Amino acid sequence: MAHPPLLHLQDITLTLGGNPLLDGAGFAVGRGERLCLVGRNGSGKSTLLKIAAGVIQPDSGSVFVQPGASLRYLPQEPDLSAYATTADYVVGQIGDPDMAWRATPLLDALGLTGRESTQNLSGGEGRRCAIAGVLAAAPDVLLLDEPTNHLDMPTIEWLERELLSLGCAMVIISHDRRLLSTLSRSVVWLDRGVTRRLDEGFGRFEAWREEVLEQEERDAHKLDRKIAREEDWMRYGVTARRKRNVRRVRELADLRTARKEAIRAPGTLTLNTQAAATSSKLVAVAEDISKAWGEKQVVRHLDLRILRGDRLGIVGANGAGKTTLLRMLTGLDQPDSGTISLGPSLNMVTLDQQRRTLNPERTLADTLTEGGGDMVQVGTEKRHVVGYMKDFLFRPEQARTPVSALSGGERGRLMLACALAKPSNLLVLDEPTNDLDLETLDILQDMLASYEGTVLLVSHDRDFLDRVATSVLATEGDGNWIEYAGGYSDMLAQRHQKPLTTAVVVENEPTKPKETTAARGPTKKLSYKDQFALDNLPKEMEKLEAQAATLREKLADPDLYGKNPAQFEKLSADLQKLETKLAESEERWLELEMKREALQAN
Repeated sequence: MAHPPLLHLQDITLTLGGNPLLDGAGFAVGRGERLCLVGRNGSGKSTLLKIAAGVIQPDSGSVFVQPGASLRYLPQEPDLSAYATTADYVVGQIGDPDMAWRATPLLDALGLTGRESTQNLSGGEGRRCAIAGVLAAAPDVLLLDEPTNHLDMPTIEWLERELLSLGCAMVIISHDRRLLSTLSRSVVWLDRGVTRRLDEGFGRFEAWREEVLEQEERDAHKLDRKIAREEDWMRYGVTARRKRNVRRVRELADLRTARKEAIRAPGTLTLNTQAAATSSKLVAVAEDISKAWGEKQVVRHLDLRILRGDRLGIVGANGAGKTTLLRMLTGLDQPDSGTISLGPSLNMVTLDQQRRTLNPERTLADTLTEGGGDMVQVGTEKRHVVGYMKDFLFRPEQARTPVSALSGGERGRLMLACALAKPSNLLVLDEPTNDLDLETLDILQDMLASYEGTVLLVSHDRDFLDRVATSVLATEGDGNWIEYAGGYSDMLAQRHQKPLTTAVVVENEPTKPKETTAARGPTKKLSYKDQFALDNLPKEMEKLEAQAATLREKLADPDLYGKNPAQFEKLSADLQKLETKLAESEERWLELEMKREALQAN
């Protein structure tokens, strides 16, 4: 650490409900450091940040703040009720009357006038006002708990630029990988009550975490083998020297205690979709659709085709009409003009960002069973509710917990559990990543990658869009929407916009900073993976076409069906699979070729 710590938490312990949440946790952050705090939902990240902010007191341990250093804390759910307007709130956070002028430009940059009543703010407006408050105070230490929740894409990118320009110390909790990769220089991982630190930035974190867990598994296996050997000696060993035997019995008891007290790695979330009958190839076709709210045009003359297997991401600022567009594409709303045709045999499951379908008074078990006893209908089979809960990392004792008592992340997992129990061939996900931890996001991404149906996705998570979306529909303003092949980064490349990159702030040093990717400008080449696919797809398509031609020749035999109906059915099914794979390869090649041309034109 280049400077003495401005904030230092050491040996923090806290027990909630009889269970230790924090057990010797801590971190230190110095001037100019940007540190991200990561861990599973419920691991105690927000609690540790509240202890750092002085909001709650630990059972034991020390919290040191350098004398004279100022600190500001952004909670997940800021309370603005003590102030009449948004301007009053921000000015109240500044403290120094001479610096009150900072409130107006920050509120303006965040889309607020300052005259809004704090009693009538939406979740996004409240979050933006709270962000303006902590930034206007210009503290020495910023503690940010999920700063991007309820923010739209333009605001998130503005916030990234603003935070990169600051020289203060930061501790950030976020599920937004792109934000963490852009901002962080160090990572503190809170796991099973203890903290581990990695001073290499978030990009290295996930590989490092796997290395730590693998080493723990090896150590646990060695301990189990040692106990097994000692137990074998207890049963069959020679009892010639009494003192030596007493010592070994005591050592065996110590080994058993060590195994009992060892905190094993938590379980793994299980996400599986329940497949419905295959939908038609055309899922939805929008022809020249338009929609307005009064005088505001939100969709103007849009033509769009959604095919089976597509994963369409919809992005834009809050108020641009993303949810309205999503409702029209799924037949819940009708356009003012134009037509939308939906394919037959659609079984749609929706994940609502507001979680309106969750009754806060119901218990977790009643929500999953819909009040139907102890069994959950999962696809075509029934499962006991406690077993199904475990797939989503809920403990058996939580079965009778009311939904209102669940954390934001737990409510997100409950919504997933309800949605994925139903058969579907069309998933509609409106901000599915809110409050989910990084590991759950990984598993959700893997599940969507193997999902055989179609996905419509509204999200502000750029990394999630890059990993999931096959195309992105983005607002261009004034009701105009354009579809881009690929994920969010592909969209930026095609629009000739540069993605943000990590910029290192160097304090009190005249050294010229290293040139970053942003300084050099965007790459004009495809990634190695994409270039390899572009080069090899034509050969693959040629091979598939040859195989299909061979099958067509065999099926052309007029006597085949009469002689061997089973062989005819098998060849027909094989031909259909080949033709589907060929069509997918052709579409992928076209996407990559368009991407290559866009990059070269940049």
